[in-house]
Amino acid sequence: MIELRSDTSTQPTPEMRAAIAAAPVGDEQRREDPTVNELEARAAALLGHEEAVFLPTATMANQIALRILTEPGDELLADAHSHLFINELGGPAVHSGLAMRPLPTAAGRFTADQVREAVWDRRDTHRPVTRVVSIENTNNSAGGRVWPVDEVAAVAEACRELELSLHLDGARLMNAAVASGSPAAELAGRCDTVTLCLSKGLGCPLGALIAGSADRMLKARRLKHLFGGAMRQAGIVAAAGVYALDHHIERLADDHARARRLAEGLSAAGLAVDLEQVETNFVQLDVGPLGLSTHEAIVKLREAGVGLSGTVYPSVLRAVTHLDVSDEDIEQAIELIPRALGAQRSPASQKPRTTIA
Repeated sequence: MIELRSDTSTQPTPEMRAAIAAAPVGDEQRREDPTVNELEARAAALLGHEEAVFLPTATMANQIALRILTEPGDELLADAHSHLFINELGGPAVHSGLAMRPLPTAAGRFTADQVREAVWDRRDTHRPVTRVVSIENTNNSAGGRVWPVDEVAAVAEACRELELSLHLDGARLMNAAVASGSPAAELAGRCDTVTLCLSKGLGCPLGALIAGSADRMLKARRLKHLFGGAMRQAGIVAAAGVYALDHHIERLADDHARARRLAEGLSAAGLAVDLEQVETNFVQLDVGPLGLSTHEAIVKLREAGVGLSGTVYPSVLRAVTHLDVSDEDIEQAIELIPRALGAQRSPASQKPRTTIA
């Protein structure tokens, strides 16, 4: 099976497994685990914040961030198809008592002016207090699209003007940094809180981080316990994160190049792929023009030996490249996907392979 359903399917490399096995550990609840402490310090510096807290999952990290930044009854503004809204089971309402108002977006991004227009007048006692704005970089539902640093800065400035907090769901933030050439700290440092997932493109078996000011991270540590995320000798898994920061960031460019090759090959074969949308490691494929439903297409592809997954959009599938996908896998996928879906291959797709170092 050529596994393109998600970059969460990555397996730890032999070198990462060796780092895990050799990790010095301690009681992380007492902040005595040296590997956890190293990961947190390095992540804080990477993201441009005072402190970071190691957590089991990025969903927990997002929910803790919202709990820190709000009071029950406050309002959250975010992209209508953001992970916070459609993949976290109503967590902002359940865990923080928030009203959630979606903003329409283009390529997963809204503007500073949209934020200004959306904020309720706080003198109106019949409406919730708009308190926090969340952006997602890269944006999953938009096909791995990147928030450019100038647009992040503009939204951050609007939030400061309006006394709003700004949260960054940076599950794939390092993909955004590599693709844009902007340091992660430039993309994240203007936000009040930021989360980073370790188990996607960075290739760790599990784990995430939340970063922010020292005061906010003190609250995050308390909420980590409250949410059931406190661990013991967690250096065993934090070691994978330390290894990933050293070895798996720059190589994300390989995933992006492979996604571009896949998109170009599928497009040349006559499949509905928007090449302008391919900015990082996502390729979205619309099977509607082929008369197929999402389920039908996924079954056909699985039978052909290729794993793709559905998206929030009817008839649109996604392929996600990652460190376990090779050049050979991409070339095979370019052959197998059109054939499985009954698309007609164009001679233009038979261009020489591009090998990624």
